[in-house]
Amino acid sequence: MRLSQMLFVTLREDPAEAEIPSHKLLLRAGYIRRIGSGIYAYLPLMWRVLKKVSQIVREEMDATGAQECLLPQLQPADLWRESGRWDTYTQAEGIMFAMTDRQQRELGLGPTHEEVITTIAKDMIRSYRQLPLHLYQIQTKFRDEIRPRFGLMRGREFIMKDGYSFHTNEESLKKTYQDMAQAYSNMLRRSGLQFRAVDADSGAIGGSGSQEFMVLAEAGEDEVLYTEDGQYAANVEKAVSMPADAELSPFATFEKRETPGTETIDKLCKFLKCSPTQVVKNVLYQAVYDNGMTVLVLVSIRGDQDVNQVKLLNELTKLAGNYQAKTVLFLTVPDAEAQRKWVAKSLPLGYMAPDVADDYIAGSKDVNSKFLRLVDRTAVDLTNFVTGSNESGYHVVGANWNKEFPLPATVVGVRTAKKGDRAVHNPEQTLQSARGIEVGHIFQLGTKYSQAMGATYTSEQGEEMPFVMGCYGVGVSRLAQSAVEQSYDKDGIIWPVAIAPYHAIISIPNISDAQQVEVAEKLYAELNQSGIETLLDDRDERAGVKFKDADLIGIPYRIVPGRSLKAGKVEVVERATHKSQEILIDEVNSTLKQWIEAAIN
Repeated sequence: MRLSQMLFVTLREDPAEAEIPSHKLLLRAGYIRRIGSGIYAYLPLMWRVLKKVSQIVREEMDATGAQECLLPQLQPADLWRESGRWDTYTQAEGIMFAMTDRQQRELGLGPTHEEVITTIAKDMIRSYRQLPLHLYQIQTKFRDEIRPRFGLMRGREFIMKDGYSFHTNEESLKKTYQDMAQAYSNMLRRSGLQFRAVDADSGAIGGSGSQEFMVLAEAGEDEVLYTEDGQYAANVEKAVSMPADAELSPFATFEKRETPGTETIDKLCKFLKCSPTQVVKNVLYQAVYDNGMTVLVLVSIRGDQDVNQVKLLNELTKLAGNYQAKTVLFLTVPDAEAQRKWVAKSLPLGYMAPDVADDYIAGSKDVNSKFLRLVDRTAVDLTNFVTGSNESGYHVVGANWNKEFPLPATVVGVRTAKKGDRAVHNPEQTLQSARGIEVGHIFQLGTKYSQAMGATYTSEQGEEMPFVMGCYGVGVSRLAQSAVEQSYDKDGIIWPVAIAPYHAIISIPNISDAQQVEVAEKLYAELNQSGIETLLDDRDERAGVKFKDADLIGIPYRIVPGRSLKAGKVEVVERATHKSQEILIDEVNSTLKQWIEAAIN
């Protein structure tokens, strides 16, 4: 491609809308353009990158025996109601674009396709002889993000590969799950990315085991906790660890003490000269279930620990049946306005005890009349601890469970693991932290969707059995941007060779120089013919502008037919290192072929 004929416009300044380096660079280098909030056009250079990523994904999927198809983006609400996820996706998470057609039928734009694919399996797969089966697609998805940001990282429209497998049993599912774990690792390795596979929470997709594939980058929205021995890695939402041991309490007897201005743990511990490991803090949450019931949740946890809301949400979802519900729509820390809707009298916030009375809750058919009291494992074994007194400005010290306070009946593990904690598998290992960008996620769904939607096959014994399912997703457009976030410098993008839009760019310093143009045209034709994808910068611009643009757009190798032509050579500059060397014109093709093959393999 000749740059003079390409839709190619670069910017010298960072766009105001862009927050992270990769977003700024993709806009500045003319790869994408913002059309609306969270909506981007993929321009010619970007589309080449996306096609290369898609091809790597397609090759690795096909190698496992998966079959490519294409599913509808527009999905009937009835399918989502069958699975029980319509309210979750349109109200709780609120990420599905929902609409009504002219015949008043409700529809959604697909953020994912479990319901569609399960319906297809239900209609077409009759016998165990047709299993296992694995279908996948590469397609545009839609999510109504509350706050679209970071360009393609968190957009409202994006390209994704999603795949779904159907099995007769868990053993068959686990084999495909392991195949996918290997395939995903291959995809990222072939794309030239540094990554880590980590244990993850299944979220709204559901199911049992799941694993995320994180591209390591400082701007990553996710925190990954791992051990140096390579035996453990997990998203912080899922990570487990052993907290530091609690210190012995200095309080031997129970008493109430005046503690003015100590509504935080730090202030309290300074005032009482004690360790936060000796404190039981009581954190209030408000859960709204899918039947409209509001439940006030009081979590008692050790003072030096934080509640992990994802883990708490999972625990509350398990208890949904107690409130004649199926799932949690919202989980929040109630602010003053929210409290006014159900509080009977002002709560002593910052000074609540584990036994704060139920009569703080005003009677209402939509609000459960009792606190749901949970205790985290970190607080269960504390003795002579410090906690609130249910009176503002006062705490109690020297308290004990089942003496001054009843131990809540439901013990949970909802603490947030953090860097420096001891590893569960080996207490000599401590958790380390890294930032990551989630680009892939694989799930063992089990029978969640097949049971809900009545999708069955006939077993060898003649029984109607629900499909055992798996689900596997890769963010194609997100992966492409994460490559930029992982590899750039002050001059611009540094694409991995495997997914770069072009392998090489020939920058003619002076298009008025007949020899430079002749050599450039000869190399341009020869390299492209031999499979080395090459851009020709034949614009009537100064050499400095061309070199700056070449660095900005991140093409792996820049060829300059300049002063070295007198010796029958051209200058070749490696973008990643800025290393320059002069190579004989007749050897450019073979040399680049070797470098490209080495980089890709």
